[in-house]
Amino acid sequence: MSPRKSVAETAATRSRIIDSALTLASTEGLEGLTIGRLATDLEMSKAGVIGHFGSKEALQLAVLAAAVERFRLRVPARAVGARPGTERLTRAFDEWIDYMREGEGHGGCFLTSVASEFDGRPGPVRDAVLDALASWSAYVAAELDTAVETRELPPRTDVEQLAFELNGVALAANQSIQLHGDPQAPTRARRAVARLLGAPRGGIPPRRSQKPPLHIKKK
Repeated sequence: MSPRKSVAETAATRSRIIDSALTLASTEGLEGLTIGRLATDLEMSKAGVIGHFGSKEALQLAVLAAAVERFRLRVPARAVGARPGTERLTRAFDEWIDYMREGEGHGGCFLTSVASEFDGRPGPVRDAVLDALASWSAYVAAELDTAVETRELPPRTDVEQLAFELNGVALAANQSIQLHGDPQAPTRARRAVARLLGAPRGGIPPRRSQKPPLHIKKK
């Protein structure tokens, strides 16, 4: 076996483990991940699974990184084509609500669930969750700043407060979708976002394929 093929196969196996772990963690939580369960599901040895990461915590961090990337591609990347400001934020939250409904096969947003799971547990996983949420908050705040600059929102808009309220709507929607199974939750969440942001001028343009950003940031 050539070294190049060996590296490629190792990377493919690692990706397969992460995909399986993300599916499992979506229903069992990151703490619910067990090397034994993954090994059984993947028809691998426990040593073969853990050997790609070194520890359960490293596996959890890899799964979280994969979830963050999926969120980036699924939510802010699909809002790239919308006009910066309230229109883009409306699109982004619309995509996030759709993502909550799709979930990872069970409904709900994985990152939101992990944030609740680790909010009181200091450590690298909690730090990584905070970093991901900080990136999202920065994205929201940047678009709100743009909306203020372009006078879509009043000059004295409290951007931090508005971002807080928008994210609060998303958290409430996630709980209603995942815990209560409320079919009206997506509609209610969209109405709340629209009320907070106001109707974008000209409406939201049709969705179209865009090259996703590498990071959550203002375009």
